[in-house]
Amino acid sequence: MIGPVPGHPDLALAERCRQGAPEAFEELYRAHAPRLFGLASRMVGRQEAEDLLQEIFLTAHRKLASYKGDASLGTWLFRLATNLCVDHLRSRSARFSQLSDPIEHELDAPQASVGPVLGVIDRLDLDRALATLPPGSRAVFVLHDVEGFEHREIGGMLGISDGTSKSQLHKARMRLRRALGNPS
Repeated sequence: MIGPVPGHPDLALAERCRQGAPEAFEELYRAHAPRLFGLASRMVGRQEAEDLLQEIFLTAHRKLASYKGDASLGTWLFRLATNLCVDHLRSRSARFSQLSDPIEHELDAPQASVGPVLGVIDRLDLDRALATLPPGSRAVFVLHDVEGFEHREIGGMLGISDGTSKSQLHKARMRLRRALGNPS
């Protein structure tokens, strides 16, 4: 681990935020809200993403004292946002499972190639298909195939092993292919 770099702009911005400078938190918000909203939209859906974005920044404000500068402020916020999105999905999934009968989630599909799922598909179809994925698979798919993180990084963000990340990604891709009408 590299550790914080004294005088780094992220540390200075975080310190200004901790000291309560309103323009500092506004700067933080403007710099990171678009990417975090995109993440939340893909993980929980556009309607819930707006509320979740507020929760992300409220949580960031409360936890800013724990930011030490070991990673960029954007990376720290992204990890925090990812965890909040996964928690939100798990909570929603738990609420839904209490209201419905158990549904079998595993597919009996033949082994699919591991290439990218995204071809020429409608964005709305993709959003609907993503919404059907279990929280873990959806998080790994978004972080890997959409955001470009490596399995090692995803494992660190979600507290899972590299192998679990790879397995979740494979399952997500198979389910998305099936949902999008491409069983190959």
